[in-house]
Amino acid sequence: IDFKGVNMVINYDLPTSAVEYIHRIGRTGRAGHRGKAVTFFTEDDKPLLRSIANVIQRAGCPVPEYIKHLPKLQSKQKKKLIKKPLTRESICTTPKCFLKKGKRKMKTTKENIKEKKKGKEDKKGSKVQTASES
Repeated sequence: IDFKGVNMVINYDLPTSAVEYIHRIGRTGRAGHRGKAVTFFTEDDKPLLRSIANVIQRAGCPVPEYIKHLPKLQSKQKKKLIKKPLTRESICTTPKCFLKKGKRKMKTTKENIKEKKKGKEDKKGSKVQTASES
């Protein structure tokens, strides 16, 4: 799929291989247009950084020196990381104030549902009592 007009890609998790990185950032800068790609990474991602940095450098983009000097990943380690990527806590980009409002709404909604169920049960119970009394 070709999305026209994409001028920036943000990777919230580091791709597990250089090929995957190229595929992800390929959405931007197509047909001679310029584009940017931003990738976030953690200390745990360091083993994967060097191969991706090589791709970036070959494309003519600047790469920080410390990334160039990271140790090379052995093929066994690389295969292991590709098969079983790092597990992470989920990333949430929603501001906390919106999350709190959502929780309050959910809580209120659940309480309303419980009250409606309770009201229906009370009505059913009173009908049963009325029938048994006569």
